Amino acid sequence: MTKLKLFTLVIPLAVLLSHSGQYVPVDNVPGDIHDDVQEGARSTRVTGDPQTNSLRYISAVRFTEADFTRHVNGLKVRIKKKLSSDESSDQSSDQFSIVVQKPFVVIGDEPESVVQQRAEDTVKWAVSKLKQDFFTKDPEEILDIWLFKDEASYEKHTLLLFNEKPTTPYGYYSSAHKALIMNIATGGGTLVHEIVHPFMEANFPACPPWLNEGLGSLYEQCGEEGGHIHGFTNWRLPGLQRAIREKRVPPFKTLTSMNRSAFYNDDRGTNYAQSRYLCYYLQEKGVLVKFYQDFVARQKEDPSGFESLKRVLGERDMDAFKSEWEKYVMALEQ
Repeated sequence: MTKLKLFTLVIPLAVLLSHSGQYVPVDNVPGDIHDDVQEGARSTRVTGDPQTNSLRYISAVRFTEADFTRHVNGLKVRIKKKLSSDESSDQSSDQFSIVVQKPFVVIGDEPESVVQQRAEDTVKWAVSKLKQDFFTKDPEEILDIWLFKDEASYEKHTLLLFNEKPTTPYGYYSSAHKALIMNIATGGGTLVHEIVHPFMEANFPACPPWLNEGLGSLYEQCGEEGGHIHGFTNWRLPGLQRAIREKRVPPFKTLTSMNRSAFYNDDRGTNYAQSRYLCYYLQEKGVLVKFYQDFVARQKEDPSGFESLKRVLGERDMDAFKSEWEKYVMALEQ
């Protein structure tokens, strides 16, 4: 029997529609996810993978129980200091619960039982399933997952603890702060999305934006099928279908070649959605994991992944494939 676990991103209708009824792309744009990769937190050994003829990196865990204990104690001191510095706050540090869910530490301003359940049902599950199919190395450092209970708490504490305003109403990953920062009231979908980024950073630091965000956004709406993580259609679909009708979707060679600036600044809503539904297509054809492994193995000669995409799809004419893919996408339902 297939076990189903569903994570979704709760999005108010007002966010999706403007007053004129047009689609307004809203994206989870993470922090500097590739800029601060740290060395030395783990030792690794390299082995050959006979199934993919590629190299797989096996992590040797370096962080001990004492490391996590020191990290948690440091968090407690930091929270107490930050809250005491806020004259308008009536919260005490005791209102924050801290749960170690390796390789992360989960912090939330809800009862410990609730934070523990979120850590096990979402974080532990997502980490297990992502490592099962894609990743062999844990993040290079102990990272924090901050789960704020609602919008007001999310906005207030992001400013108080990190001295910045959130760039998205849902959550984001910042390697600069070594943290995933979430408004958990919007659902677990964004959390699963953002968990992808530090794992991608550790396992494939040269990953281009389209795959980093494509894979992350694939799991904004996800569950478990056949014992594996599985993405489902989600709120990005109507905007992509509209972009297809308006002929605004770029060729796949253009998408895969985009640098960070182009991907995140030039029609990023379409870029996110196109990337997601390319990953969705690969998943539905049963070749997503194979593509990821092929791309990682050949990244030096194919930094965009375009040639790996052609090879795994068995396509020579990617313009013709785009036409077929667009027909496929137009037939999907949210």
